[in-house]
Amino acid sequence: MGEMSSFQLGVIGALFLSVASSVSIVICNKALMSNLGFPFATTLTSWHLMVTFCTLHAAQRFNLFENKSIDVKTVMLFGILNGVSIGFLNLSLGFNSIGFYQMTKLAIIPFTVLLETVFLKKQFSQKIKLSLFLLLVGVGIASITDLQLNFVGTILSLLAIATTCVGQILTNTIQKRLNVSSTQLLYQSAPFQAAILFVSGPLVDQFLTKQNVFAYKYSPIVLAFIILSCIISVSVNFSTFLVIGKTSPVTYQVLGHLKTCLVLAFGYTLLHDPFTDRNILGILIAIFGMGLYSYFCTQENKKKQADPLECQMKDKEDKPFLAHEKEGHEFKSSDKNSIV
Repeated sequence: MGEMSSFQLGVIGALFLSVASSVSIVICNKALMSNLGFPFATTLTSWHLMVTFCTLHAAQRFNLFENKSIDVKTVMLFGILNGVSIGFLNLSLGFNSIGFYQMTKLAIIPFTVLLETVFLKKQFSQKIKLSLFLLLVGVGIASITDLQLNFVGTILSLLAIATTCVGQILTNTIQKRLNVSSTQLLYQSAPFQAAILFVSGPLVDQFLTKQNVFAYKYSPIVLAFIILSCIISVSVNFSTFLVIGKTSPVTYQVLGHLKTCLVLAFGYTLLHDPFTDRNILGILIAIFGMGLYSYFCTQENKKKQADPLECQMKDKEDKPFLAHEKEGHEFKSSDKNSIV
């Protein structure tokens, strides 16, 4: 009971950290890009990841966490995949209307459910699906204003959805199958994510904005907001891996839509963004859907705890998908620390 209580507190802490840091960085970046005219989102993300890696490297040198070796091929492909997904999301935003981009983000949840059902044999009850449907409808009502389709934008959106879903599923899978913590995985993968975005970011940003990040005139206030954004990003990146590892990719996406609702509310109260009855209705429906999702997940977890033998049997059936294991949950030496 003590371990379960500690785990639940850890989950709550991770969720709170993720929401607080994500809302903070959205407000910071909105001020940086909209008010101060710094439009280089992909390049900024590469700086975020570099600062995150440097921070974790310093923490590791001070023995704040133990580094664990992960197969280079696994972590390299994982890092590159996550970096590519960020690039596709930014390109999708550049080629599509805001409304279609929001539809792209909404599509991540059902696509993740589909992938986990087909490939990981994970079961989602009808109640969970209903709560997710209400959540998506609410966020859609609150945030989608226009839908303009084009061929290139649609292809980029599909690629963004696929890479984001697979990346988030692997974030959860690698932590559980290779028995690594969120900090260890982020520390190992951040350099690869940063590298691919550091190379491609300026090109993507120049293509989308017609401006060169290296020719931009950096004022002291712009530099201050960039530094603040990079500092907050350490918490954002850490909490992302932590939440996905402790819960699931679907729960992380649900949390992401809670952040969307909070950002809309903060935008209205702090930045005086336009707010309509439709926004209010959508947020209320979304919050109701989130409440149902949280309640149904809690109920199902209680049932699983009541019948642990069945859960263990399910876990054993599911595990061979990405790794071969010996009896007693020990990896074979040839597969240790690798899922590729």
